[in-house]
Amino acid sequence: MGKRLYVIAGEASGDLHGGNLVRELLKLDPAMQVRAWGGDRMKAAGADVVKHYRELAFMGFTQVILHLRTILRNIRTCKSDILAFKPDAVVLIDYPGFNLRIAEFAKANGIPVYYYISPQVWAWKAGRVKAIKRDVDRMYVILPFEKKWYAEHGMDVEFVGHPLLDALPLSAEKAVDASNEKPVVALLPGSRTQEILRMLPVMLSVVKHFPDHDFKVAAAPSVPAELYAGIIGNAPVELIADGTYALLQQAKAALVTSGTATLETALIGTPLAVCYGGGAINVWLAKRFIKVKFISLVNLIMDREVVRELIQADMKSEPLRNELNRLLNDLRYRERMLADLSELRETLGGPGASAETAGLVWKSLQCLPEKGVLSGIVSRRNAPEPLVFSCFCVCYRGTSAGTSTVCGRTGGPVRPRHAARHHGDGRPRAVRRVGRWKEGGPIGCHRRTFRAFYGAGDHRQIVVARFFS
Repeated sequence: MGKRLYVIAGEASGDLHGGNLVRELLKLDPAMQVRAWGGDRMKAAGADVVKHYRELAFMGFTQVILHLRTILRNIRTCKSDILAFKPDAVVLIDYPGFNLRIAEFAKANGIPVYYYISPQVWAWKAGRVKAIKRDVDRMYVILPFEKKWYAEHGMDVEFVGHPLLDALPLSAEKAVDASNEKPVVALLPGSRTQEILRMLPVMLSVVKHFPDHDFKVAAAPSVPAELYAGIIGNAPVELIADGTYALLQQAKAALVTSGTATLETALIGTPLAVCYGGGAINVWLAKRFIKVKFISLVNLIMDREVVRELIQADMKSEPLRNELNRLLNDLRYRERMLADLSELRETLGGPGASAETAGLVWKSLQCLPEKGVLSGIVSRRNAPEPLVFSCFCVCYRGTSAGTSTVCGRTGGPVRPRHAARHHGDGRPRAVRRVGRWKEGGPIGCHRRTFRAFYGAGDHRQIVVARFFS
């Protein structure tokens, strides 16, 4: 029987990379069962998608607050579904506001946590690295500088390359549409309803200044065409569905909303301007908490301004028109940007990130204990060096099993819904409740997680043991 994996992606980009990951995993183990929160690409790859990301995508601080009840309900639903599915591990793809909560929950329930595509803790909320170190068993990062950043914060991670290089058409020559007599300009207003409503009208305002160019809008797969039609109106632009990459290959230049699409555009080799305009509260909070020089991944990876970022006050018709004019007509400016985009592709390496990550996940899954076997020590916290562990005992109510032991000596029984707290020498200190216990049934009919505390001060650590059902 194959392993059981629970995968969570909450955005269009996560669905893209999750789909490629699932496809590679099923190549390694066709019997693997994959249950997921994601989208159409993950479903097409073979995952059983139980919640679509279009129900999860809320952008910005204010939108999160307005939809907080829905978000909390989704988190509760996800937790219940994980327990019902009983996976061998969970794989979390980006989407940190949601996924870090699931990581904590999974870890507390003894389920290994693999994180693919790190939250941008290096940009803001760096304190989250403490929770990541505590709750994540394996971290697979996709940006070269992230491995060094995590090492400086005491965590060893795997750099697997960028998965966009698996998904994008990276031919040396850009495609040309013979049916188009005019040069094409691509407009990418984002993948969420809120940002499309904010960004697309400003992008459309420059169309009238370039009558000798053909403007095309890339539609997000999860957004209904009626939304775009209501914004576009009678403007002379074409809406392109299910063809963003082909559009970018044809385009002479692109105006792109900040996000993964900026890196996609850059890797395809299309000169671009990065656009972002948020609500006043969102921008104020971002300026207060975000600690990076740039907002686009292109500039962050290259550590210099390769593409112009039109943010907030600059995200208006005139600055946008001026930048687009440079992208289209300033030959020296275009050539310099194209050379920088070529260097960016070399920096990120070649394709293969999805297969590399799938191989690492599959290898880790093979090291997990078989069901029905006590896994022993799963995690340690705040231990500067390995310690010699003493006993850890569990007594099952309603059975004659007596006690079970981890790491050596048998001690006195401990009530099932508690874990034993010990001194380093094994003398019990106290009993601490760590979770509810479902009574009844034979030994191991449910997944159990127990925590024992050993040592004191800097040497104090938590040891987690679990039984597999």
